[in-house]
Amino acid sequence: MVTLKSPQEIEHIRAAGAVVAACHKEIRKMIRPGVTTWQIEELVEDVMASYGAKPFTKTYKDYKFATCASVNDVIAHGFPNHTPLQNGDIVTIDTVAELNGWLGDSAWTYAVGDVSPTAEKLMRVTKECLDIGIRHAVIGNRIGDAMYPLHKHAQANGFSCVRELAAHGIGRELHEEPNFIHVGIPGKGFRFKEGMVITIEPMINEGTWRMTIDEDGWTARTMDGKLSAQFEHTIAITKDGPVILTSQD
Repeated sequence: MVTLKSPQEIEHIRAAGAVVAACHKEIRKMIRPGVTTWQIEELVEDVMASYGAKPFTKTYKDYKFATCASVNDVIAHGFPNHTPLQNGDIVTIDTVAELNGWLGDSAWTYAVGDVSPTAEKLMRVTKECLDIGIRHAVIGNRIGDAMYPLHKHAQANGFSCVRELAAHGIGRELHEEPNFIHVGIPGKGFRFKEGMVITIEPMINEGTWRMTIDEDGWTARTMDGKLSAQFEHTIAITKDGPVILTSQD
């Protein structure tokens, strides 16, 4: 069942989202060749603590980290580690802040040094897919009306949308209803309603959309070993249109 949020509850989620945005602003400053995803992990913990927030994922199921750090062919849920990032890598950092019992969730893909034209295009198109999805997330539209132009934009640029990992509602819990993938049919699926708070988080692959899971049970990789990128915001559906609650602006 979808839980609609009041304006006051949305403001609580926005406050948690602002902590996540602050983390990404600081991550952007430190991304360069030689930095490790473990250093990013420690930075995120420090930033959240400075706001009185907690990294929600450290208590989620059996996950042990404040961040998911997904490098190159890793789509999502990569573990942070002590391996230095290399010039030309791309890395997605996904993190969830809990503040006063409410959650904000956002992922961002970063270029490490000078990346290839393909990687640069993949990142650009993935961010455009996020923007398209948000733009169509308006009262009266169905989820298919938002996801169809998103996945068609990826395909038109020679890329594919991951179909085995879902976006979700969010509030006091990380994965609330509704759950949905970033591929859709116009006029199909649930209808956007005022008070919905959801993530939109397209995971766009250079090659096939199919994926594998590592033996750790978490790390999702592209099946063909090609690159993957992701951009994610937490948004609220309001009478005035979609509102980004994890904005970095």
